[in-house]
Amino acid sequence: MSELKTPQAGDDRSLDDDVVSLLMRQHGDIRNLFDEVEATSGEERRDAFRRLVRLLAVHETAEEEVVHPFVRRSVAGGQEIVEDRLKEEREAKEMLAVLDDMDPDGPDFLPKLIELRRDVQMHARAEERYEFIHIRRSTDVTDLAAMAKAIKAAEAMAPTRPHPGVESGAKNMALGPVAALMDRTKDTVRKAMGGS
Repeated sequence: MSELKTPQAGDDRSLDDDVVSLLMRQHGDIRNLFDEVEATSGEERRDAFRRLVRLLAVHETAEEEVVHPFVRRSVAGGQEIVEDRLKEEREAKEMLAVLDDMDPDGPDFLPKLIELRRDVQMHARAEERYEFIHIRRSTDVTDLAAMAKAIKAAEAMAPTRPHPGVESGAKNMALGPVAALMDRTKDTVRKAMGGS
């Protein structure tokens, strides 16, 4: 199998020293990967889907560890905003787990992928409106850069595909390989942020 190339922070030579700019760019990368999965078949579709799963897992998990805690602490109504985003993320993870068990060339794959795409795009718009704009308004460049650094560290360490049985046994039982990848990414982000 060929090495999977997933968009990473810095691929476009941007400084990525602002967490909002970084995450907005990732939203564009996610849209492009959905396009690629939909437009291909066979091994190309499998590779594109693996890259999509990886980027979604890294992106959402990093947000759970970096963005959401900041929003809870620093934005009026932050707890409710985060709870709404977490519900959307949980539903997307469940759909990813279903898709991950499917044949990408099977007849049910594309309809489910299109459903996931719609949900992910609605989620991204909500993040941009209810989280990202408030983060930019309520913090300074130092905090924006620190959050971007933590997300980049997670990207650099994330595996290229889900690995069952890695961290949280309960989540692995519930969601399978996708949850394992998210757990590994959470650990990386926590370490980059100076936690345990």
